[in-house]
Amino acid sequence: MVDILPQRKIKGRGAISNRAGRFESKERVAVDDGWQMAEEDAPKLRTTLSVDRARSIISYNDSPDVGFDRSINPYRGCEHGCIYCFARPTHALLGLSPGLDFETKLFYKPDAAALLAEELRHPNYRPATVAIGTNTDPYQPVERERRLTRQLLEVLAEFRHPFGIVTKSALVTRDLDIIGPMAARGLASVTITVTTLDGGLTQRLEPRAAHPKRRLAAIKELQTAGVPVSVLFAPVIPALNDWELERVLEAAASAGADGAGYVLLRLPLEIKQLFSEWLETHVPDKANRVLSLIRQTRGGALYDSTFGQRMRGSGPVAQLLEQRFKTCCRRLGINRRSRALSAGQFRAPPVAGDQLKLL
Repeated sequence: MVDILPQRKIKGRGAISNRAGRFESKERVAVDDGWQMAEEDAPKLRTTLSVDRARSIISYNDSPDVGFDRSINPYRGCEHGCIYCFARPTHALLGLSPGLDFETKLFYKPDAAALLAEELRHPNYRPATVAIGTNTDPYQPVERERRLTRQLLEVLAEFRHPFGIVTKSALVTRDLDIIGPMAARGLASVTITVTTLDGGLTQRLEPRAAHPKRRLAAIKELQTAGVPVSVLFAPVIPALNDWELERVLEAAASAGADGAGYVLLRLPLEIKQLFSEWLETHVPDKANRVLSLIRQTRGGALYDSTFGQRMRGSGPVAQLLEQRFKTCCRRLGINRRSRALSAGQFRAPPVAGDQLKLL
């Protein structure tokens, strides 16, 4: 009889396993056959990048609990490796694992900027704020070389199209030469996600994301440049980082953030098992407590996908969290002004061969 091998931490990666996605009929399990390799002999997981030949770049939604109806994601998968990422299950649609595959097998859309320009020029297109980075981070490490997000911003600036960016990377400040002038026109805003101020916890939860100090520095740099910037405390994980809510909001406000939000931990589909594995590996003494409190905010389950509930939860634990958030925002004087961006300045720039208008 062989023994199933225990899951092991992998340096620089968030997931503990690479379990098959929900559409696969078979699953592979590592076992000890007596020839188990030493941990230092295990092959290193390297990031691969493949082309995603998308036919369109703007995704539309009619969800009543999000503040936008369209978004752009130039990448599939995310090397940041955040174990809690609610986008992980999308890798199952590609026949890949939402676990380690999600953070090591990435896809990029090389035609993203050209597709965007084409869609914005369509005669039936009606402008509204487009959210960038709502699924996977637009400023993950690969963006340093591919520069797809920057190319998208260049197109949006050319069309004077409003956009909002959500990221946990300090790399966003690289594009201040575009974001700053757009913000001055009321066409751009940025939200920086700060999950914890504990660098050690960041390395385990979000192994390849920016250190909290770098994110706060990015907030300050954005604010100094005149860009409306908010902080997103997400996800809130009961018994793990929930106690930091006030600390994170205070630090972000001191850095210049004048808006804030939070999202309760979401565990849809395969993420339930991936997150449970992570808890048992990294914080085994807290695992049962964390899962118990999550169930208390989700009607006894680990997740509730109901609109209006999925972001905030329900019950006393969730209600207390909401009260703390609102009280802290009032004390800090944030969330006092509208975050709405202007869509009235949109115009398609002329291209070679266009007929000039008389008026």
